[in-house]
Amino acid sequence: MKETIAKYFKEAEAFSTDNPEQLEQFRIKFLSKKGLIPALFGEFKNVAPAERKEIGQMINNLKQAVQEKIITLKSQVEQKADQPAAGRDLTLPAAEAIGTRHPLSLVRNEIIDIFSRIGFSVSEGPEIEDDFHNFSALNFPVEHPARDMQDTFFIEKGPDILLRTHTSSVQVRVMQKTQPPIRTLSPGRVFRNEAISARAHCIFHQVEGLYVDTQVSFADLKQTLYFFAREMFGQHTKTRFRPSYFPFTEPSAEMDISCNICGGKGCNICKYTGWVEILGCGMVDPNVLEACDIDSEKYTGFAFGMGIERIAMLKYRVNDLRLYFENDIRFLRQFQASY
Repeated sequence: MKETIAKYFKEAEAFSTDNPEQLEQFRIKFLSKKGLIPALFGEFKNVAPAERKEIGQMINNLKQAVQEKIITLKSQVEQKADQPAAGRDLTLPAAEAIGTRHPLSLVRNEIIDIFSRIGFSVSEGPEIEDDFHNFSALNFPVEHPARDMQDTFFIEKGPDILLRTHTSSVQVRVMQKTQPPIRTLSPGRVFRNEAISARAHCIFHQVEGLYVDTQVSFADLKQTLYFFAREMFGQHTKTRFRPSYFPFTEPSAEMDISCNICGGKGCNICKYTGWVEILGCGMVDPNVLEACDIDSEKYTGFAFGMGIERIAMLKYRVNDLRLYFENDIRFLRQFQASY
């Protein structure tokens, strides 16, 4: 075994290169899990007890010599890489590609800009929430399906700690700290325990709006959302409201717009109905106002919420939600003109 170690010493001392790939091969040969030095340590158990101290020291010295050789050669390789190549014009501008914003960021900023024109301010809150802000204050009964583990990511710290399932929790925090009038927009990332597919994801983004004041009516809600739809999708866009149910609003509705893909004629995106649902909305339930210490006899309000991915799908005609999360440069480059 001493002869083998001496042989490896000579090989390591004689090795020299300025090629990073060859240096990496040298490192792998000697130091990787299946390299020469780990193999020597593996054979060490068969060494006679009287020779173990000497041979063990030889192996350690070999390992140290190889590591020092790698450090020295790596420094030389890096110095060479820093030296300008002969004939290179250093006065030329760098040929670097200009980045662009992510399509979800583009849509998020456009939504915020539209609502800011009519007095909405932006508010943000934590992504890790408690049961009160995510469910109880929003009038979710204890037995509501959204509390089930199939929908919500709960955190091991306790049964009441979870990843928020909507940005309505931010609205609760705003109402607790601010007396009406309140006109706020809450964009952010939310989490739900759903299977990932072209139409669904466990992570997605929402924008929710809230307006609380005296004498706020459903007509105010409709006019606000009419304005948003036409600013986002064009003045020709038609809208309709359908009755729905949400625990935190009463009455509740879902808002559809005329399909901008087929012009309302019918296609696979709108399921051949000519309409596409883009958001849910309604008048804030008095129980929600009271849970946030707002007098429901004096104040009323409306709320709405939409998925940014859904709006982006309609605006940019993207048919697979997974594309937003894969960071494929070929996909992202298509939005450079939108920056």
